[in-house]
Amino acid sequence: MNHFEKVKDYLRELDYDIVHEDEDEQLVVVDKEDHGIKNLVIDCEDPILVIEQHLFDLKNDSLDVYKQLLVKNREIVHGAFVMDESGRKVLFRDTLQLENLDLNELEGSLNSLALLLSEYYNELIEFSKN
Repeated sequence: MNHFEKVKDYLRELDYDIVHEDEDEQLVVVDKEDHGIKNLVIDCEDPILVIEQHLFDLKNDSLDVYKQLLVKNREIVHGAFVMDESGRKVLFRDTLQLENLDLNELEGSLNSLALLLSEYYNELIEFSKN
């Protein structure tokens, strides 16, 4: 079984809904709305698995928001806050090795995102207003 099929099997086992799939790009988009996860992109970029969730857009530069995001990064179990090339989109991003990927490792990364969203949602909403 190739990495892409293994990742999809793990996602199904974890009860994620695959809402889009691009086999050529080895990419899926998944939802698990009861965990606050919507349009999570999971990309098999051999040798790594890239997990990205768009969280919000920044309307203006804000040193305070940047600082708070960096401080919060220290508390995130897996993954981190990142920005896209435009410097406006704030995402959650994690990378895992595909070669040794197992169900528990993927689940831990996805649970880290769910925990972040459940504990930090008020702050994320406020940041999106800046």
